[in-house]
Amino acid sequence: MSYLQLALIALVQGITEWLPISSSAHVLLAADYFGLDGPEELLINAMAHLGTLGAILIYFWKDFVKASVGSVELVSAPMTKKPLSEAAHLALMIIVATPVALAIAAGWEIFADDAVKDSMRNVYVVAGSTVFFGALLWWADVKGKTHRTEKDMTMKDAFLIGITQPIAALIPGTSRSGITMTASRALGFSREEAARFSMLIGAPMLAAVGAYAFLELTKAGGNTGDATLMDGLYVAALSFVSGIVSIAALMAILKRMSFLPFVLYRFALGGLLLLMAPHLMA
Repeated sequence: MSYLQLALIALVQGITEWLPISSSAHVLLAADYFGLDGPEELLINAMAHLGTLGAILIYFWKDFVKASVGSVELVSAPMTKKPLSEAAHLALMIIVATPVALAIAAGWEIFADDAVKDSMRNVYVVAGSTVFFGALLWWADVKGKTHRTEKDMTMKDAFLIGITQPIAALIPGTSRSGITMTASRALGFSREEAARFSMLIGAPMLAAVGAYAFLELTKAGGNTGDATLMDGLYVAALSFVSGIVSIAALMAILKRMSFLPFVLYRFALGGLLLLMAPHLMA
């Protein structure tokens, strides 16, 4: 793989990771364009997550610092019996939304048969889920209220939003950010709050996937087939830059309009995948 190929794929992954438009659908198109499979998929689908993780940590650093401070308070909360502070509440919501989702996603990756995984990566599955979950996002965005914020989020809300994350691991084309934003909007959270919380609870998932890829490449002596550790770090760095741009753009857009542009884009993308399906499956 040339550095130009790596750069383009990293930029695609970084930009689409946080937008509710399915990064897996875009990676499928990019990988097919460059004729990539096997070890290269580790770079596309995993190492880039380290970069996008760095992007979210930098962009929302105040929230992560607040959650870290709040997590310390949570340890002593049962003894003090004081009402939770804003920081502790944020930490609690992230904690509630994360473990079950991580367990389900990890279980799928570890125990699911490879043939089943390959069947779920079928272009028709990706195209169908891109359109279906786009329509679901549109429904939730139109139906949902816009007055709720993270401050009045309950543990039930956090769990319901978090439990949707593994759907993206099981069904490519879903979009992890898209399905969590859909759940948040259906529960009445504002568009900006839906996007913000989706990104905050996505950090542990990205850390797990990125760490796995890094360890696999390191364990293989920095070289797994055609994929090297340096290639992976290059992809991660570029995904970091494009990821920050993507986050900033999303938050700016949601201050001014609804999710409709992303929904229409998903419909167009799903249609394109269906048109290209015979070629992609050849």
